[in-house]
Amino acid sequence: MSSGDAGPSVGGGLDAADSAMPEDLQPRGTTGKRFITALLSFAKCLGALLPVYLAGYFGLSISLVLFGLAVYMGWKHHRDAKQTRLHSAMYLMENEKGYTTTQVFRSKRDLPAWVNFPDVEKVEWLNKILQQAWPFVGQYLEKLLVETVAPSIRASSAHLQTFSFTKVNLGDKPMKVVGVKAHTEHDKRQVLLDIYISYAGDVEINVDVKKYFCRAGVKGIQLHGKMRVILEPLIGDVPLVGAITMFFIRRPVSFHFHFFQKFENPKKYMPQNVIHLPIFTKLLCCFRVFSTFTLLLSIHLFFLLFRQKLDINWTGLTNLLDIPGLSTMSDTMVMDAISSFLVLPNRLTVPLVADLHVAQLRSPLPRGIVRIHLLEAENLAAKDNYIKGVIAGKSDPYALLRVGTQVFTSHHVDNNLNPQWREMYEVIVHEVPGQELEVEVFDKDPDQDDFLGRVKLDLVLVKKARILEAWFTLKDAPTGKVHLRLEWLSLLSSAERLSEVLQKNQNLTVSSKTTYLPSAAILTVYLDRAQDLPMKKGNKVPSPMVQLSIQDATKESKTVYGTSNPVWEDAFTFFIHDPRKQDLDIQVKDDDRSLTLGTLSIPLSRLLSVADLSMDQWFQLDKSGPASRIYMNIILRVLWLDQDASSTTPVSPYPSVSLSDDGEEGVIPDLTTGGTCILPTPTLPEHTSPDSSFAIEGVLRIHLVEAHDLVAKDSFMGGMMKGKSDPYMKIQVGGLTFKSHVIKENLNPVWNELYEVILTALPGQEVQFNMYDKDLDQDDFLGRFKLNLSDLISAQYTDQWYTLNDVKSGRVHLLMEWLPRVSDPLRLEQILRYQCQESYANKAVPSAAVLFVYVERAYGLPLKKNGKEPKAGAELSLRNISYRTKLADRSTSPRWDEAFSFLVHDPREDTLILKVFHSWGQPLGSVVLPVKDIMAEQALVLDRWLTLDGALPESQLLIRAELKLLDSKRAQYADASSGTEEVELSIPSADTVSAANQDLRHRTVSAQGNADAQASGRGQVKLSIAYSTEENRLVITICSCRKLPCRSKDGLDPYVSFILQPDKNRSTKRKTNVKKRDLNPEFNERFYFDFSLEDAMQRHLDLSVKNSVSFLSRERELIGKLQLDLNQLDLRAGDQRWYDLTDETN
Repeated sequence: MSSGDAGPSVGGGLDAADSAMPEDLQPRGTTGKRFITALLSFAKCLGALLPVYLAGYFGLSISLVLFGLAVYMGWKHHRDAKQTRLHSAMYLMENEKGYTTTQVFRSKRDLPAWVNFPDVEKVEWLNKILQQAWPFVGQYLEKLLVETVAPSIRASSAHLQTFSFTKVNLGDKPMKVVGVKAHTEHDKRQVLLDIYISYAGDVEINVDVKKYFCRAGVKGIQLHGKMRVILEPLIGDVPLVGAITMFFIRRPVSFHFHFFQKFENPKKYMPQNVIHLPIFTKLLCCFRVFSTFTLLLSIHLFFLLFRQKLDINWTGLTNLLDIPGLSTMSDTMVMDAISSFLVLPNRLTVPLVADLHVAQLRSPLPRGIVRIHLLEAENLAAKDNYIKGVIAGKSDPYALLRVGTQVFTSHHVDNNLNPQWREMYEVIVHEVPGQELEVEVFDKDPDQDDFLGRVKLDLVLVKKARILEAWFTLKDAPTGKVHLRLEWLSLLSSAERLSEVLQKNQNLTVSSKTTYLPSAAILTVYLDRAQDLPMKKGNKVPSPMVQLSIQDATKESKTVYGTSNPVWEDAFTFFIHDPRKQDLDIQVKDDDRSLTLGTLSIPLSRLLSVADLSMDQWFQLDKSGPASRIYMNIILRVLWLDQDASSTTPVSPYPSVSLSDDGEEGVIPDLTTGGTCILPTPTLPEHTSPDSSFAIEGVLRIHLVEAHDLVAKDSFMGGMMKGKSDPYMKIQVGGLTFKSHVIKENLNPVWNELYEVILTALPGQEVQFNMYDKDLDQDDFLGRFKLNLSDLISAQYTDQWYTLNDVKSGRVHLLMEWLPRVSDPLRLEQILRYQCQESYANKAVPSAAVLFVYVERAYGLPLKKNGKEPKAGAELSLRNISYRTKLADRSTSPRWDEAFSFLVHDPREDTLILKVFHSWGQPLGSVVLPVKDIMAEQALVLDRWLTLDGALPESQLLIRAELKLLDSKRAQYADASSGTEEVELSIPSADTVSAANQDLRHRTVSAQGNADAQASGRGQVKLSIAYSTEENRLVITICSCRKLPCRSKDGLDPYVSFILQPDKNRSTKRKTNVKKRDLNPEFNERFYFDFSLEDAMQRHLDLSVKNSVSFLSRERELIGKLQLDLNQLDLRAGDQRWYDLTDETN
């Protein structure tokens, strides 16, 4: 409203006073302002009448003028409504307390002051930080847009070379975090946060394209929503979190934009001899500006999960899309832009540490699969009618099912209010709680389909119930119900139950018009990178992309432009009907899809014979370059329904139970009586259904041997007399700290102490070693060093001296081993025999096995003494180690779904004790499980119900216990060398210590071998050759050489090179590092070859021990050779021995 309409005012009084003054005494500015105001008013009137005049002048129909007026009125109404909403939101944000007090609690003034909402925690301290830092956030955003984003947009198209940001201002109103809800009960290796955000800001961002004289912008944004943030993996080092992952669980619901247009006068900028662009060309180019700017805004808002509403006031040319009809199109564009990379299954991952598998964090394995049986509906609303409603018809219903971005549409049933579909669908569930199943029913019509109702269901209910079959009342409709059967399929990392799954799927009959078959497994492919791809014709660099196909399903990776070593980091998931008969076909192509750079076919049956049903390795490409290969991580998971699947034939069309959105969890409103009734208790599952991450941990064994040349920290008489040190070591790994005993006054201490820790192989983890001098007051620092856990895992065994950092001198001797896990009970005696031979100063006993226990649920627990249901928790104990589960909700059949692990010293003697308590007070029953009972189970896995002692006769506990023997390589070598005459070698000096990834140094050699070395004249080489059936590859270890002939006064610089014939390419050639001036070098280097066992048996090893000489040297390079057919060795058992080197002529 103008000032003139507002009644008397100060400004009005001044104008009156001015008019009363003589003309020569009036201010000069007042007359000019009045003239400009009158001129603008005349121009507005002329502009309003001009379309009417032009329509009459050109003889156009009055309907065109009316249409333009209607468009303008709709645009004006849409714009005013949006401004009203934005101003209201700003007022509410500024006056939240007063508005809440006067409006919300007007009729509830008796609400106690202590009432709060415990699920969502307030974070007012964070809002104060945001308010203080908001101007600096604006400065950062301006710098980012002007210096980074704008040059990228200008380089993307020739039409946008004059694109620029003319104004970037976040305004004075900061974003507000309403609350934060943390979920920590699902996975101990991650923290899941739901952040509720509210923002009504006066942000203003304007862009300009001078070439086409058009402007666009944003002025004011209102949004309210929820963002899900996952902090994982949790690591034992700063910053404690490996990566931050953000995403939208649901697609944004609604958007409202506000646009207006503005063209500058081209004559103001262009010479007179330049031809002006036609108006349609301007509109086309400016629409490109809008598209680019829309995507830019979508990226700017990536961190917000819009669950309610988003209002944006646009400026400049983009105001055109505030016209009704075009507004919906603009909404969809922004929603699609955000959904394409930020709505599940898409995630935004920001790594915080190095060596992370970003693709696996961006696309982790699903939580599970939900199999949806869309059975039938009844009593739907009639939408069809004839003769303008005189004759009532029925409907032609069909259903639309949606979980995230996964959408399915059923067939429609003609003229039926009680349709039967009998269709089945399978959806991937990435996040529970959070993801919902939405079912919408429509009436099929030639023009626009009529809405018949909807149902929404949180899939966490399906996960808890495992099988949920009920009638669901349709919302937003006068009448109607839909009958669904929902089944939760867990992911198994073992193929033991595959045959049973395939048999169940074969018996499962789905009566429908679709040909969809039930899946037996899912396959996830993490496509990482490729190397040495062939060049295009004309020696041009390719732009590779990958096509992955399984039968009729084909998916494509992104294109990496201009490189023969592309990095994709993409993930793909396929449903597998029968992994025994299906293949994964991979084609690497150029971006135009016409040139194939390489192919690969992997039978899925190959995964069934691999541990954990996964292959993480390089694959050689066919029909490609000689060294072209691709790195992938392929994971297969079997889909298991942990209850016996009953027939999908529905029950009575008038059931006694149904489910509505307002019902409580586990309680279903009754359609017929309006009351509630409990879901029928499902049949008890026979086995557990642990998460796919169960029992994947390993054991790291650390043997602290000794230290040498430490710094002397103790002194006497004010430093006049130098003493020594009292050293001890602190070892930190996986959140645990181990401390050695103190050795008094020794700069070369020998500890001989052993430590063991159970760890999950997560990237970024480190083992920290800190050495101190023990003093009465404050301990002195003697040095530190860190080791990367991933390096220790890849090396399996290391025996090395490590230099202490941040001090003048000092080094530490460590033996560390990532223990292999086996399920062969025959190895136990050998492991225990080695265990008895070892002795350590800290009286530690090496563990013989690791026990994984998964506590799923209990059934039939007794009531409390007062007759109420208990809050049950389970306690697990083995020796002096004990763990507790969380306390479940009140129930006689509680569910925990928690996993634990124990180190077992002697499986023949140790016993696992499980006790169930009410609130850790009243005992409800116990189970005593000797570990030797697990040894008697197949594959050392016990998975069944156990009867609780001291409880009711029907009280049971469902657990899964897996025992993995820890087969140390030192135990293997000790067993292999038993019965052979041996001599002990001394600990090697620092000059002969191998690298951190060396294999086990075998410290015993036979006396006969020394004599052979002297007799051969050429020396000997020690090799270890074995085939790993678990990894499906050949492993050759070059251990050492001895008694090499000396050919000069300076000695030899030996190294070993070899090739596996008949192939003579780079993939079969290897060589070790050079050892300077050493006639008895120790290499301990391991080499891997991805061969099948049959292919490895056909190989011929051609090995040469050589002297590293300069190009102009006259010394002979070759020292000795070895020719060996691998079919003469027992590759499965492994072969390690000394071989005589021969002359080249032999």
